[in-house]
Amino acid sequence: MPPDYDLILVGGGLANGLIAWRLADARPELRVLLLEQGESLGGNHTWSFHEGDLDGTQRQWLAPLVAHRWDAYEVIFPARRRRLHSGYASITSQRFDECLRARLGASLQLSAKVASLTPSDVQLSSGETLRAHAVIDGRGPADSPHLALGYQKFLGQEVRLSEPHGLDAPIVMDASVAQHDGYRFVYVLPFGADRLLIEDTRYADGDDLDDAALRGQIADYAASRGWRIAERLREERGVLPIVLCGDIDAFWLSASGQPRSGLAAGLFHPTTGYSLAYAVRLADHIARLQNLEASALSTSIEAFARQQWRRQGFFRLLNRMLFLAGEPANRWKVMQRFYGLSEGLIQRFYAGHPRLADKLRILSGKPPVPLGEALHAARADDLHRHRKHS
Repeated sequence: MPPDYDLILVGGGLANGLIAWRLADARPELRVLLLEQGESLGGNHTWSFHEGDLDGTQRQWLAPLVAHRWDAYEVIFPARRRRLHSGYASITSQRFDECLRARLGASLQLSAKVASLTPSDVQLSSGETLRAHAVIDGRGPADSPHLALGYQKFLGQEVRLSEPHGLDAPIVMDASVAQHDGYRFVYVLPFGADRLLIEDTRYADGDDLDDAALRGQIADYAASRGWRIAERLREERGVLPIVLCGDIDAFWLSASGQPRSGLAAGLFHPTTGYSLAYAVRLADHIARLQNLEASALSTSIEAFARQQWRRQGFFRLLNRMLFLAGEPANRWKVMQRFYGLSEGLIQRFYAGHPRLADKLRILSGKPPVPLGEALHAARADDLHRHRKHS
């Protein structure tokens, strides 16, 4: 019996949504089905990226999904405040859902409960079986014993203020706040003259979130800026993995030939946790493939992800220095020093493509953490040794 589809995408999050969006334009002849268990796509999230993270063609095909754009952003630290003149943009889950619904039509099924899947079929909880040349699992990451992680965790509130806030650009990091639970900063996106997304964020060793405490700290931060909150419109929360080291061979062996996307494929910036640029690159990669049979697709995605992993060794080293060297309450000093470097270097860092000279510049000079601990952290690249040590 021939398969029902060329490709089934299970999970309507960022990565699979962008694959479906890209294929609808670049490969309209393909029979693609996107399955999402919820009633909307994208969950309750805001995904942001720096303009330099993507090339011109990628920015063009992504453009309809972008809800907000700015020409600059700011960072604030106890001893440094800086405005960086590079573009920054955000996709909201609401815009994401609206655009994909309109574009995909019958190629989208919401409220689709998946009981099980294999590389070539999906069993729905209704008992129906859907078959495809390949199935991509994009339902998010599962805990893996093959990665040693720190965490970037946050709670954010989109609020309407009683008066205009006066911001003309995002505050990507305000680390002038009191430090709690590792490196803490506040992230602020101006969505309108009197509307903000305010996120309280931590680079922490554990993944637990005290929602009530973070809500109180968001309220305190708004008050400290002279912003009176008239209405809380929505709330989002998240815990993003920050990779310290890992066994990439065991990680992919555990996939058992199942094509994966997004965080489940390890496709995210290892230091920032941002995943959008990697989701865009994977969508482009899949759109170029001629063989979309399950085995070939799984092999190709794994090769793509392994290539990213090899390129990210420097970032994992920096992560170990950030998480394993010095006191957690002093992690902000690492980031304050980083934001004193050249704007071009910072852009290449966020894009995941630092040059050799960039790496040497980042590591040169007196480190903002104890030298002995920094050297120990840099060498702690064995997964089992790290787990034993931590």
